[in-house]
Amino acid sequence: MKRAETVFLTREQRLERWIEALEAQPNRPLRPLYEIEYSPRDERRECRADNSPLSVAYEDPVLRAQGLQGDRLGDCIDFFSMTEHQMHYAFCSCHVGLNFNGKQAADRLRRLLPSKSTVSEFGRGVAQRVGDFLAGR
Repeated sequence: MKRAETVFLTREQRLERWIEALEAQPNRPLRPLYEIEYSPRDERRECRADNSPLSVAYEDPVLRAQGLQGDRLGDCIDFFSMTEHQMHYAFCSCHVGLNFNGKQAADRLRRLLPSKSTVSEFGRGVAQRVGDFLAGR
């Protein structure tokens, strides 16, 4: 009997999956993470809120199967390879207010992804500079 091979998602694929989960419920009312910047540093990773964008990620069976451990700030920072600053910008009450919805959360999260055109333009620019350097220009 052949064993099913597990395919692991890249960081960008995991983030896209999260965005899709949020966009699938665009009018779902969500709760922000409340003033996480004021939480003591040693407690910050434990921050969470019922029905937050992080809860939406944890509800997704694919993301859980890929290794998402929970809906706490630290779980999502680790799993999605994000910084505290990025999570603060995307979902803290000081940026989104006390109420927002799935579409707004998806939009904020999408802004943290590098655009494909920016990445390809950057790559072309680097390749051009390397080529110029090697050509002695």
